[in-house]
Amino acid sequence: MSAMKRVELPMRGLMRGMIQWNLRRDFMAGWSLVLMGLLLSTMPAAAQQTPASAGPPSPQLIEDLVAANRILADQGIVDGYGHVSVRHDRDPNRYLMSRSRAPELVTAGDIMEYDLDSNPVDAQGRASYRERFIHGEIYKARPDVQAIVHHHSPVLIPFGAGTVPLQPIYHMASFIGGGIPVFEIRRTAGMTDLLVKTPQLGVALAQTLGDRPAILMRGHGTVVAGLSLSHMVGRSVYLAMNARLQAQAMAIGGPISYLDPEEARLSAESRDRDKFQRAWELWKRKALAN
Repeated sequence: MSAMKRVELPMRGLMRGMIQWNLRRDFMAGWSLVLMGLLLSTMPAAAQQTPASAGPPSPQLIEDLVAANRILADQGIVDGYGHVSVRHDRDPNRYLMSRSRAPELVTAGDIMEYDLDSNPVDAQGRASYRERFIHGEIYKARPDVQAIVHHHSPVLIPFGAGTVPLQPIYHMASFIGGGIPVFEIRRTAGMTDLLVKTPQLGVALAQTLGDRPAILMRGHGTVVAGLSLSHMVGRSVYLAMNARLQAQAMAIGGPISYLDPEEARLSAESRDRDKFQRAWELWKRKALAN
């Protein structure tokens, strides 16, 4: 064997070893990227985008939010389902709402902070209401709204499913004088389980609500908005009461004399000023005593 051949053989072995090492290195690097991608894809969304806190809300606001949950349960507006929120008093781009729990059982320790995309600030392993997007998207669209409830009061369901519009039959519900829209989820998403559990459905509902005080959800429930917790609670109680009275008047038969639009406007202005404070004081004392 010539001297040239004897030199070429080790060189070929060295080159082959370097090529194999580079292939193994590239293989391991590629797998590292794949594994990292899988890890990130399985991380909870909240862990990837945890919003900053606006700071502790006032204790009075927390107390009132707990009271609102209890009052609406005591008045038969919510049962084991439904949820109540209030805009954060330190930052209008945050809102407060209980963890996923029956409203009647809500305590101060259950209250969580959310951004307007409805991401929890510090979930601490607690579950959130699936339909929290109702709240976040309405707060985005309506700077005037300070409190919201979504509930399933049975007396309102027929007015969201039929052709008879809900109209003000007495002055405590005069705020519906301009009409109450109905959210038909099929127009937005076709066949669904009727739950507003995505941001897109929340946006569609907020757009249908527009500047109105409440909205009926066909086959599902109702959303009521207010200028404060007491305002929203008062609207919720008297909206359900109005539905019962209207159904009773229709059952009696004959013409029904609803509030004139100007009567409704003047009466609603009065309710917007006092925000149902006298009733709120009574309801709060009774609900928290229980």
